[in-house]
Amino acid sequence: MIVDADGGPLGVVIAGANVHDTKLLEQTIDSMIVERPDPQAHEQNLCLDKGYDNPTGHTTVAARRYTPHIRRIGEERLDPNRKRTHPARRWVVERLLAWLSKCRAILVRFAKKSANYLAVIQLACILLWFRRLHRLQSEI
Repeated sequence: MIVDADGGPLGVVIAGANVHDTKLLEQTIDSMIVERPDPQAHEQNLCLDKGYDNPTGHTTVAARRYTPHIRRIGEERLDPNRKRTHPARRWVVERLLAWLSKCRAILVRFAKKSANYLAVIQLACILLWFRRLHRLQSEI
């Protein structure tokens, strides 16, 4: 899954549990429905965890013209007492997965075909965007 900074879903790909995330990175980036702004005009960041710290992850991010933020394997924080200067980014994906787990058809996979299961996930993502839009309009 690929999300924006606020946790809104932008693209999703499904695969078997035995497929490593790095192999799905290119497909996940390509599955984004929202059209990207021009990378030359606006810098676009892509934050990934340590699982993508390999040549495949780095080349895929570079080919798509994103600014990579990939933590190195074995890298630790220099000073554990130092406060963070930037907000945490990983939790937005976890929050989206928690929202999607409230849909029973996603939590318990009833669909036999992968295309049907992907459609249910995409429908749930559309509902999340609709609720977010409705909430923003009610605040105005």
